[in-house]
Amino acid sequence: MMMTAMKPEPPTRDALSDALRDARARTLELASGLTDEQLMGPRLDLVNPLRWEVGHVGWFQERWALGHLWGEPPIRKDADTLYDSTKVAHDARWDLPLPTMVATLSLVGEILDRIQDRIATRDLSEKAAYFYRLALFHEDMHDEAFTVARQTLAYPEPRFASASGPAGSAFAGPLPGDVEVPGGTYPLGATSDIRFVFDNEKWAHEVQVAPFHIARAPVTNLEFAEFVEAGGYASEQYWTREGWRWRSSLAAERPVYWEPGFRWRRYDRVEPLEPHHPVIHVNAFEAEAYCRWAARRLPTEAEWELAASGYPDGGRKGVFPWGDEAPTPERANVDGGAGRTIDVAALPAGDSPFGCRQMIGNVWEWTATRFLPYPGFVADPYKEYSEPWFQTPHRVLRGGCWATRGRLIRNTWRNFYEPNRRDVFGGFRTCALQENAR
Repeated sequence: MMMTAMKPEPPTRDALSDALRDARARTLELASGLTDEQLMGPRLDLVNPLRWEVGHVGWFQERWALGHLWGEPPIRKDADTLYDSTKVAHDARWDLPLPTMVATLSLVGEILDRIQDRIATRDLSEKAAYFYRLALFHEDMHDEAFTVARQTLAYPEPRFASASGPAGSAFAGPLPGDVEVPGGTYPLGATSDIRFVFDNEKWAHEVQVAPFHIARAPVTNLEFAEFVEAGGYASEQYWTREGWRWRSSLAAERPVYWEPGFRWRRYDRVEPLEPHHPVIHVNAFEAEAYCRWAARRLPTEAEWELAASGYPDGGRKGVFPWGDEAPTPERANVDGGAGRTIDVAALPAGDSPFGCRQMIGNVWEWTATRFLPYPGFVADPYKEYSEPWFQTPHRVLRGGCWATRGRLIRNTWRNFYEPNRRDVFGGFRTCALQENAR
């Protein structure tokens, strides 16, 4: 399939300003309706104090879009001691002399106002646009983390005023079966004609991929429930050694928010599980155990990206499964539009060239691949984003989820979490074992 694209036009001043305002509106929506106690929350490894995290978002924007770019001093002289995540230990963030929430919102609002002024009045070079986008995408990522935190802490469901639901019916049912992907040489990673990518996506390099069969859709709640009901959590034979240690340490019997009777806790309420939604809030160990039970396996990230984008065939591979156009509600469940996952058979307009559905949006998908640098890796100015995590147990996840911003995600995007994390919006799709391929 021929997939060609022109280099995207440089962002306009209005587009950058509008996107930054949109991200801030989402941050404020996620912080709204919470008490002072909830904004600090319990001291947990999985979350930050939300009041600290809002301040951190502003600090990051000030550091890169004002300080690094224009040499401007911070508004608060103690900003680094409060909000620098590389220097302030996670457990210490509850003990800091943080400003009140009112003062925090005033501070981050002033920072954003200054950035808006610089966008409007100073040269919008490629360098400047890069750091404005870095500030934008960092806030987008934290907004997804805020959404995860509200689920983790059983807070009320957030409401997004600007969101619109997916086009067509979200009640489309299951999508069983595999697609066949021929093997060959594939350029894994981002290409230089995309104006903004993170350093861990750089650069496209040839890899050899053997032929494989991959599921058309992610594993659903109904499918995963069969594994649970079959005693999968109690059967060591299905688990890796590391996975079994994790399961035993927690005495896990089912996904973290599931309850008996095919129900689960969603935010602060218990609801029926939707049978044909992708299973969500499962970690890599749980995904691997299901695969062993089902005589399947997780895809590698190279297999996942190839299944999502297709071969270039004389042009360059598509930015998204459907091509190069930005995500729309007809193609992907992103931007919080649906407020949750939807049936795995929904949104056929977003299919990849091989016929895989929802490879962008709905649920992050675990792969079998450790998070490691691509050949020739060079850290970008924000060195703390990728480099510290390469020699750790982190695994690669692909594709984004329902809460991921559409402007942030693409086929080459590499998310990464430790394999025991099941708080995040993670699920998975499977591949056939070679002997079972058909």
